[in-house]
Amino acid sequence: MENSATWNESQIKNEQFYNDVYSRVNIESVLNKIKNKDTFLDNAVRTYTSFAGFYHGNFKNEIAGKKVLELGCGDCVNVALMAAFGANVTANDISAQSGRIIEELNRQYPFRHPIKFIYGDFLLAEIPPESFDIVAGKNFVHHLTHEQELEFTKKIVNVLKPEGVVRYFEPAENNKLLDTLRWIVPVPGRPSILQKRKFEEWKNKDPHPTRDNSYRSYVQIGNQFFAKTEIVPLGGIERFNRLLPQGRFNFRFRRFALRFETLLPRKFNLLIARSQTIKYSHPIKPVK
Repeated sequence: MENSATWNESQIKNEQFYNDVYSRVNIESVLNKIKNKDTFLDNAVRTYTSFAGFYHGNFKNEIAGKKVLELGCGDCVNVALMAAFGANVTANDISAQSGRIIEELNRQYPFRHPIKFIYGDFLLAEIPPESFDIVAGKNFVHHLTHEQELEFTKKIVNVLKPEGVVRYFEPAENNKLLDTLRWIVPVPGRPSILQKRKFEEWKNKDPHPTRDNSYRSYVQIGNQFFAKTEIVPLGGIERFNRLLPQGRFNFRFRRFALRFETLLPRKFNLLIARSQTIKYSHPIKPVK
């Protein structure tokens, strides 16, 4: 694994960054989403790639009563939704602000199973073997270096039940041309790579490590530790909403794009995907 001092510095940087981000989460907004969970999720999976990917298939109906661990719970919208749909959820994040949000959500919403919170480094958390049916992460793994991802995966295999599954939603970088164009086009909060000084300043503050986010990378690690790996590519057409002005047309374009992508050949979708759902199942337990 990477140098421990470097890992600690990275953790501190990330914790400070996300403490600031999550301190501004509107609790009432999260509560409103889960109080209207069916309507909210129905709209979200048809409009937003992250929800379309994470809840791909019949996932919403599969989680009731299941013991779920979400890594990098962040603003806690996703853990709150899963708990509202009946999952027994444990959430983990390096930001103490996530724990504050969960405490408030538990106080104000009658979850069947109150959300539990594990603060800090997942690798240091004391979790009994085979504790969970599902380990999930929504935009989480790309915050890890490959060395950290390997260590996380080993521990995930340990805490999963024999029939357990992993579900991630992550960015996809499968096409060098599209990825280069993505960096050239500025977006809110990130300048173009052509603006060298501004881009360098942004990169120095960015909590994401430089790593391979291709589907091949996830397949490689999945095949090491699980009996089955599945990649679902998304957002290849939807990504172009960023070139359109915000408003009703942008909203309609997103919905059209996510529907249209399902008609395209899988190999083409893999090539152009902006995002991907990663599913691992049946962890390969080490020989005792």
